[in-house]
Amino acid sequence: MNTLSFSQLQQEFPFLKNGWTYLDNAATTQKPLCVLDAEREYYTTYCANVHRGIYTLSEQATEHFEQVREQVRKFIGARSSSEIIFTSGTTQSLNLAARLIAQRLNVGDKIILTEAEHHANLIPWQLIAKERGVQLQFLQFHEDGQIHPEDLSTLMTKKTKVLACTHISNASGYMLPIQKLIDSARECGLFTIIDAAQSVPHIPIDVTKLGADMIAFSAHKLCGPTGVGVLYGRKELLEQVEPVCGGGGMISEVQLTSSTWTDLPHRLEPGTPNIAGVIGFGMALQYVQTIGMNTIQHTIEKLTQYALKQLSSHPTIKLLGPKNHSLQHGIISFTVNGAHPHDIASLLSEDHIAVRAGHHCAQPTMKYWGVPATVRASFSFYNTTKDIDRMIESIQKAQNILV
Repeated sequence: MNTLSFSQLQQEFPFLKNGWTYLDNAATTQKPLCVLDAEREYYTTYCANVHRGIYTLSEQATEHFEQVREQVRKFIGARSSSEIIFTSGTTQSLNLAARLIAQRLNVGDKIILTEAEHHANLIPWQLIAKERGVQLQFLQFHEDGQIHPEDLSTLMTKKTKVLACTHISNASGYMLPIQKLIDSARECGLFTIIDAAQSVPHIPIDVTKLGADMIAFSAHKLCGPTGVGVLYGRKELLEQVEPVCGGGGMISEVQLTSSTWTDLPHRLEPGTPNIAGVIGFGMALQYVQTIGMNTIQHTIEKLTQYALKQLSSHPTIKLLGPKNHSLQHGIISFTVNGAHPHDIASLLSEDHIAVRAGHHCAQPTMKYWGVPATVRASFSFYNTTKDIDRMIESIQKAQNILV
């Protein structure tokens, strides 16, 4: 699909026919029929547990499940399918990454984060800091609203062991200088963990070229089902760490007082996974690759810049994020003079326009901006400039009511 036809997208996404303008894609995306059909097919034709049964249905389910792991490997450019760990979402992936890396930390070690983090890449490290006696340090926003990679050197000591940061801010769409951050951290021997929840769905990613140790993202922000996530980890690293959660499917042999583990990736995937969700995720990957990730990236970039231009033309709307708007991708946060973000979102909802209002699980970012909450509009490839025009018209209507 070289160009995106909205009429064709309406046939593939039933939601687009219901009259809503959906601009909350940073929270979750809509699902095409092929994804729903793939999940339904599993439940109705070959529903069985994976990796366990020596019968045809189980073998069929296992084959489909493991095919998706290989799809993910190719999609993000990993070297081995054993580097792909399925989780319940980005949050679990980031928690798992923190727990695995914590095994390599000692009292007094230091972890560098940024002020741009989603709570899912902040709270796990806060817990680790309490448990392991390590210290958290932060790359702070500058006056231009950006994180500067050269600040890493001012925080770095012999005790610094980890850099964990987001790729694209879920609050503003700000794209951090991720390659420079990773390269600088690796030169100093740091472990690098990247929250890619907002980048993997929108732009082509090659994890081998990026060079991070671990990268986390979710299926549901990429037109896949909820309840499925991925943690990519370098095989050499994953082979050196112990599992942090135990159960069926991840063992080689179990004694009453000790156990040994099976091979990667299964040693880090205890219990029954979200089989239908993973299979649906595979169909979502196939779908977006049919469109083309370059096409998706270009479409979302155009929508973002159009929205920024239109919103900035209204003096009562304040845009929040980097001063250089070209660094924003897919997400815009703003406030409206004299109106609480919750009231704006509520009135837009009456016009069947879905935006998010709140702190977006990024309270340190809100503190930097000096606001308790914002209105957030976020885009996917099935949005159009008409959706943005409709949102702005509704905002003006809401202002007349509230102000």
